[in-house]
Amino acid sequence: MDIQFGASLLSWITPVWTPEAGKYAIEKTAHAGFDLIEILLPPSMDFNAAEVKKQLDSHHLNVVCSLNLPKEAHIAFYPERAEQLIKRAIDITAALESDLLGGVLHGGIGVFSGNPLTDQEAGIITEVWSHAADYAREKGVGIAIEPINRYESYVCNTAQNVLDLINAAGKDNLFVHLDTFHMNIEENNFYDPIMKAGDKLKHIHMTESHRGMLGEGTVNWDELFSALKAIDFKGNLVLENFSSSVPGMQQMVSLWQTSPYDADELAAGSLEFMKSNCL
Repeated sequence: MDIQFGASLLSWITPVWTPEAGKYAIEKTAHAGFDLIEILLPPSMDFNAAEVKKQLDSHHLNVVCSLNLPKEAHIAFYPERAEQLIKRAIDITAALESDLLGGVLHGGIGVFSGNPLTDQEAGIITEVWSHAADYAREKGVGIAIEPINRYESYVCNTAQNVLDLINAAGKDNLFVHLDTFHMNIEENNFYDPIMKAGDKLKHIHMTESHRGMLGEGTVNWDELFSALKAIDFKGNLVLENFSSSVPGMQQMVSLWQTSPYDADELAAGSLEFMKSNCL
């Protein structure tokens, strides 16, 4: 397996981008020994890519970008707005010299129609994805789409949901971005979705069932690592766990219990866990 180990911006700060918070997260990620940082881009796209690139270079850190579509850019309802936002995220990804944009790119988090996804909605989504993929190809960027649980979206909850829409879009630079927290809710196991995705799987959020220390919850890590070895996974394993020690984190991600670890302890222990299972 050819793997890069990363940490999400959210492992260090609340999901509210500021230049100061971003600089802090980059420094913490580098000092903790990760290969890359995943930067969750702000929907405002108020982001100084040139300055961030200098910070990344000074810390010898690679980068992947992600975008979670906001409610006002739910693709099925607002396709033009969503396409514009995704393309702006692609521009920033390319400016940072990254080759991957991940995230919740199938619909706005927390938006529901009251019904399952319709064929008409699926057609709108695949059309936007197709346009975005063509644009991204010109920039040398791949797009990886993250399914999330039923309480946050009705569009894509499983790896198969994403794969079906990717197949419908018919673009070879569309990929799958999995998250073990959501898989633990929606998938039958941790082996089959990875095997189905195969070489379409480029990016995984590594997070425990309770968003805490890897290996201390109910995620079946043996199944997951077995499947990654079976497909000879070549991509990113990115830590995305949360600590209540980070100011504002409890309110932002509904982390109502006090974490037994601070952010530094979570990063160190989880990175060791990932490496011990992969290397």
